[in-house]
Amino acid sequence: MKRWLRLSWRLLLRDGRAGEVSLLLVALIIAVAATSAIGFFTDRMQRTMGQQATELLGADRVIASSQTIPAPWVQRARAEGLLVATTAEFRSVVLAGEAMQLASVKAVDAAYPLRGQLRTAPQPFAEGQVTSGVPAVGEVWLEPRLFGLLELQPGASLELGITALTAARALVYEPDRGGDFYSLAPRLLMSMEDLERSGVLQPGSRVEYRLLLAGDSPSLERYLTWLTPQLSDNQQLITLQRGRPAISRALERSERYLGLASLVAVLLAGVAIAMGARRYSERHFDMSAMLRCMGASQRDLLMISLLQLLWLGLFGSLFGLLLGWGLQEGLVQLLRPLLPGELPGLGIKPVWLGLATGLVTLAGFALPPVVRLRQVPPLRVLRRDLTPMPAQAWLIYGSAILCLMLLMWRYTNSVQLTLAILAGVIMSALALGGLLGLLLRVTVHRLRTRTLSVALRFGLNHLLRNTQVTVGQVLAFGITLMAMAVVVMIRTELVGRWQAELPENTPNVFAVNILTEEVEALEQFLDQRQLARSAVFPMVRGRLTQINGEPARQVVSEEGRGSNALRRELNLTWSVGLPETNRLVSGRWWNEGTEQTTPLVSVEAELARRLGIEVGDRLGFSITGVNLEAEVANLRSVEWESFRPNFYMVFAPGVLEPFASTYMTSFHRPLDNPEVGRELIRAFPSVTVLDLEVVIQQIRGIVDQVSLAVEYVLLFVLCAGFTVFFAAMQASLDERLQEGALMRTLGARSGQIRASHISEFLLLGALAGVVAALGTETISFVLYQEVFDIAFSWHPIYWLALPLLGALLVGGAGWWGTRRVVTRSPLGVLREL
Repeated sequence: MKRWLRLSWRLLLRDGRAGEVSLLLVALIIAVAATSAIGFFTDRMQRTMGQQATELLGADRVIASSQTIPAPWVQRARAEGLLVATTAEFRSVVLAGEAMQLASVKAVDAAYPLRGQLRTAPQPFAEGQVTSGVPAVGEVWLEPRLFGLLELQPGASLELGITALTAARALVYEPDRGGDFYSLAPRLLMSMEDLERSGVLQPGSRVEYRLLLAGDSPSLERYLTWLTPQLSDNQQLITLQRGRPAISRALERSERYLGLASLVAVLLAGVAIAMGARRYSERHFDMSAMLRCMGASQRDLLMISLLQLLWLGLFGSLFGLLLGWGLQEGLVQLLRPLLPGELPGLGIKPVWLGLATGLVTLAGFALPPVVRLRQVPPLRVLRRDLTPMPAQAWLIYGSAILCLMLLMWRYTNSVQLTLAILAGVIMSALALGGLLGLLLRVTVHRLRTRTLSVALRFGLNHLLRNTQVTVGQVLAFGITLMAMAVVVMIRTELVGRWQAELPENTPNVFAVNILTEEVEALEQFLDQRQLARSAVFPMVRGRLTQINGEPARQVVSEEGRGSNALRRELNLTWSVGLPETNRLVSGRWWNEGTEQTTPLVSVEAELARRLGIEVGDRLGFSITGVNLEAEVANLRSVEWESFRPNFYMVFAPGVLEPFASTYMTSFHRPLDNPEVGRELIRAFPSVTVLDLEVVIQQIRGIVDQVSLAVEYVLLFVLCAGFTVFFAAMQASLDERLQEGALMRTLGARSGQIRASHISEFLLLGALAGVVAALGTETISFVLYQEVFDIAFSWHPIYWLALPLLGALLVGGAGWWGTRRVVTRSPLGVLREL
């Protein structure tokens, strides 16, 4: 073994000095550098975005319960090393002199909040400042509009239950402000100690207790594994996905994109490694034959080759990791003004993944051609035409497919999705290969029938000389272009969609509890001030009680029983047309003016999935003690992140009108016009105004960071793609040098040889562009529908741009890679034969 190690190391050093492993090493380094740079950067960005996103919950995880949080739960959490805080939220009447107002009271302990920070102001509607701590005993913080409703000034006294409290400051922002925005009463924040002596809560009071948890992921997972089986129907675990669907959707899509981009970069680098390994093995036939003549066995050659790959893999992977670290550090410094403060330190996970990716990629794509060296016959030292039999097809493709499966499984974390993608890729490659062979013959044949120069005819003949090789090259170039095009396309769709979801005029103020007689006056108030607003929607409170005549909680799945839609009253509305930012998924919308014999209702698609509701089902509702049954007419997808009025249930006109209702709307308040909120409260005292500008700015900041990560990950993918072009040119360089030397010996001019190469590569690139356009549309359709949940549309521009781009890229790479053919001395090349 020591002998093999020494010899393999000495031979690798010799090859390194001679430049024999340059292409293979460069491809490996770029593969690891690209993936590790993506890994380092995205790992730090994702941890930062995850930390910022948890600020919108006030914690990493939240347990909500209608009963007091059991003391053993708190003790176990602290024993696991977790940070713990408790809150209690309920509605109660607050008194101030002769004035009274229903308020949303929130009592917190001294540890609140675990993530994020409170913002308060000394006066109502003043600019908020970060505040440490919570209200002191005997003090409360009031939402600015509550000061106006109670006609209070800071420092005045108010009554809650049997306790007198001082309204000390104006509450501007809570990191975990959530719940039902459409019916929130103005907030009052108080100490948990004051809650106990206020006497407000009595047996039977409606209150929501929350246990806030924060800590490292392993401790959280251990604790939740212990706690989850103990949760009852009136208790639930709230995560970012449940608590903030707008943020979770952006983060989920970004994680899928970054995983896809990393996979594409690895696969492109793998193709480059395969091409480099083939050239490396062919250039080592003579050395292997010499070793066989000196007594080396096939086992010796195999072990030496494997150890050389191992040395190469370790060195290339370590150097690639170092380069990847440097790239991401440079990127972080370049983007420092745009990044969210200090990023977390480097994690160990990207290091191991980078090493594993480099070794697996090298083994999967380089092992079959290198193993071929052990079959070199000793007689080759006398007869240069003797070459070993090529590796079996099952070994070459099986090794690559196994490598692809491992890599895709690592980046998708789904065996089913991995097998589905792999089957689709193999079937597409076979179908495209056959189509390419036919297309190549037809295209080249038609061009050959025209009057062309000698150089162009020679380039076209070179394409037909070995159809299998040409088809393989077109597929390689086409898949490379396709991979880059898919990544660019999805990046454009995601960033455009995120920016469209939160434009500059996104509604940042909700006006709810609008009385019927105030609707027209409020619309005029907003329109006169030229404030962009959404439609005004009526709102009725009701509870979903039955599905197809059966109690709803009994017929739904376990996932459905945990839905808030069955735990509380829903906001119900009616509308003639499909609401803005809603999209019909199935069923038909009701027609305006058409009489309905049966009450109809439209259900939000995701809720329908959780509850097992389909078009045609009958839903039973309880509205102010009155039972109502309606038939599901259609299912809608809803953009909850649009910050416009959205509803789970939308009824047809004429169904809910008999019930008492209030109205709601949302509008955009310019940042330089804070007086609008105060004017609205003064003009309409009964209207509840919710200012969400702080929440929107935080969400927009997270989305901007996600978009930034997507933008720069794209650069690494493009670098990996260009590596394939370079490797492809180098893989055929020896053959082209020999052909060029013979042609120049026979009288061909350098210009003719260069023209033949350029024409060949231009046609190769154009054909690869056609393949890339077809594959891009097919793969993007699957990814949009199944992975990113984006509506698919055709992209005609890619059918025009990709063939042109392919011709330019492949033609340019071919010109650059084969320039030595016309500069090397023909005599020097022929002497090497």
